[in-house]
Amino acid sequence: MKKTLLLSAVASTMIMAGGDIAPVEPVVETPAVAAAPSGWDFSGQAVVYYQTSDLQGTGDLFDQDSSIADFGLQLRAVNKDVFAGIGIGGEVSALSTLNLENYLVSGVPQTVAYGNDLDDVTDGGWMSQLYMTYAVGNTSFKLGRQELPKALSPFAFSESWNVFKNTFDAVLVVNTDIQDTTIVGAWVAGNNVNGPAANMSDFNSLNDSDGVYMLTVQNKSVAGLTLTGSYYYAPSFVADIYADDANLFWADATYAFNNYTVAGQYGYMDLNLVAGDNDVQAFGLKAAGNFDMFNAEVAYSNVNDAGFGLLNVGGVKTALYTQMILNQNFIRNDNDTFVVRAGMKALGGKFGLAYDYTTDNSAAENDYQELDLTYKTKVFNDSTTVFAGYVYQDADNWADSNNVIRVWGRYNF
Repeated sequence: MKKTLLLSAVASTMIMAGGDIAPVEPVVETPAVAAAPSGWDFSGQAVVYYQTSDLQGTGDLFDQDSSIADFGLQLRAVNKDVFAGIGIGGEVSALSTLNLENYLVSGVPQTVAYGNDLDDVTDGGWMSQLYMTYAVGNTSFKLGRQELPKALSPFAFSESWNVFKNTFDAVLVVNTDIQDTTIVGAWVAGNNVNGPAANMSDFNSLNDSDGVYMLTVQNKSVAGLTLTGSYYYAPSFVADIYADDANLFWADATYAFNNYTVAGQYGYMDLNLVAGDNDVQAFGLKAAGNFDMFNAEVAYSNVNDAGFGLLNVGGVKTALYTQMILNQNFIRNDNDTFVVRAGMKALGGKFGLAYDYTTDNSAAENDYQELDLTYKTKVFNDSTTVFAGYVYQDADNWADSNNVIRVWGRYNF
């Protein structure tokens, strides 16, 4: 069944936040503007998600008190031409523990309500997407609740590490009039937040009623080279003394040749959140190669001492090349980070191994290490993706290391 759509908070300190190792997200794709045949396209997914941790030595793996789980069901409906070229898309999502909190787990990775007891947040649903689309010439419009990809919007993107992605209330305009160039404009008005035990049904305004404006330009004029730049403007952004405008910028250059890829990124955030706080500056480099059944990558990132650090307003992850499953809180501010990755196709799927060493440049000197071992495969005629991951974490100021196991399965229909 055809499932193509028009375009597909500060990091938490809780260890249950994380993201699965995956290939680098593709660059912004040019949307199809030709009218599609009329009719509704229905699809969805069912998800089972489980994670357990030894809580830095204070608990045991697989114990109820140190484990979380959820079952999720998501249904979508898309019609690209309901009337006069106007399309409509919608998605509803639901979560349930299936009563697992009574004998297997003590928490959930996502919720749909707030409460003082786990029984208050175990079951419920929300409207995760609802939008209208329209295309004229080489310009496409998407209005409403929708996903925003990281390659398009590095400071406000939908994260895939949890049961379901977070989404945004936004107006999105994409134009491809200039050869080999895609221009994307957006006004992001609100969102929910993807985080540990996040209330996914709680959508709030972004930057009060002013929202945030974004402009992304991507060019592929040179063979193998993709240049992408994004600029955000947040008028009257909330500050500690007075309201001041905020400006954010992100740039990425990726060059692919033969079986190799080299890339660089730079980010700048002028938030004016705290008097005397430095603007955030970050940069990263990476080199990667594919060799038949093997692939390898080395990456480096640096973030200055800014007090606040890099953010994704809709979740807990960063857009840095060095982002791994659980290291976001250590790489988002005042650090140097080195990551080495390797992958191997075997046993009908792909094994991944990644190691991170982060030097904490602050006075705390809390250097950090993480090792991720993962396996992902597709089964049942490729309808179901299964993931299993083990994460080892250690930091200089911790009394003990931390071990995490995450397993999930996604059935697409």
